[in-house]
Amino acid sequence: MSLFKRSAVSEILSHSGVVLSTLLIVWLSVLLVRLLGEAANGAIGPDVVLGLAAFSSITALPIILAVSLFIAVLTTVTRSYRESEMVVWFASGLSLKNWITPVLQCAVPVAILIAVLTLQASPWAYRQIAEYRQRFEQRSDLSKVTAGQFIESDDGARVFYADSPEQEGDELGNVIARVIDPQWLSIVTAQSARMEEQPNGDRFLVLSEGHRYDLKPGQAEFRMVDFESYGMRLESRDAGNTAETIRARAEQQIKARQTGMLLTDDNNEARSQIMWRVALPLAALNLALLAIPLGAVNPRLGRSGNILMAGLVGLLYMNLINLSRGWIRNGQLGFELGLWLVHAIFLLIMVFMMWRKLRIKAPKPPAAS
Repeated sequence: MSLFKRSAVSEILSHSGVVLSTLLIVWLSVLLVRLLGEAANGAIGPDVVLGLAAFSSITALPIILAVSLFIAVLTTVTRSYRESEMVVWFASGLSLKNWITPVLQCAVPVAILIAVLTLQASPWAYRQIAEYRQRFEQRSDLSKVTAGQFIESDDGARVFYADSPEQEGDELGNVIARVIDPQWLSIVTAQSARMEEQPNGDRFLVLSEGHRYDLKPGQAEFRMVDFESYGMRLESRDAGNTAETIRARAEQQIKARQTGMLLTDDNNEARSQIMWRVALPLAALNLALLAIPLGAVNPRLGRSGNILMAGLVGLLYMNLINLSRGWIRNGQLGFELGLWLVHAIFLLIMVFMMWRKLRIKAPKPPAAS
């Protein structure tokens, strides 16, 4: 029995490490491509890409750990059946239920780690992500301009190009800007630029020694202005507060809120977030145990059907957790029931599948002659 436990635990941990590293590499590759695209579009600064990637990985780590454990247990049990190793263990007096102890020895520490991540580390990481993005959003359009590059802002209504500053105290050197408003298409050039912020929070780009050319599209109307100092309003403090933006910010704020504060909030949004944070470590335990009967296959059958069924079960589990979270947030499901309902259902499924695998069928009676 001790030999079986040691070999099972060692193989599960080995498979978990391989799967975890593979999933992390895939996740980081996709994440870095997306962040570098945002940096190229001017949505974030190039200097914060690595920081955002690190903090985003912390938020994704609980799900990656749960999936890695599930796949590791599944592949370990399946390999034992396919290579007829289980025949040896069964002949030694062991059964499929003896897998529960070594699986729990691996799953419980992982579930504790996931609980620490979801309850403490992930909210902290979400706060860091929000701080990085808020800090960049609070920069003026001028500060987002990189010398020698064209940068868009305000959904393409403003396009800036700037050289490096030639005089001390200037933020930028020669500047050219294209500005589109409902009536005019304007081209502005200046020798230098700096940013000023008014007491009410409005930001202005102050250009020095330049020219402005205004053209009214579709009409023969043209204006040209020479200026020594020209202020161009960049944005107000309330800019960008659309309904979609407000919802996205509210969702990020609830994810970044500390668990202790969520417990004191008497609203469905906080309850749904608590449910999600508690659900992930419980799901990791349930999926690890569920992988035992799912991995018990006939060696003579193909492996594709077994892997496909296990993948569908895991996907259904996570989708039902998300669905329950949405119902709790909308007040359609009570918190006390929604917290345990999905886990109880899949625990019963695991018990039923184990019973099906362990029960001994009575021999069929001989056919009457």
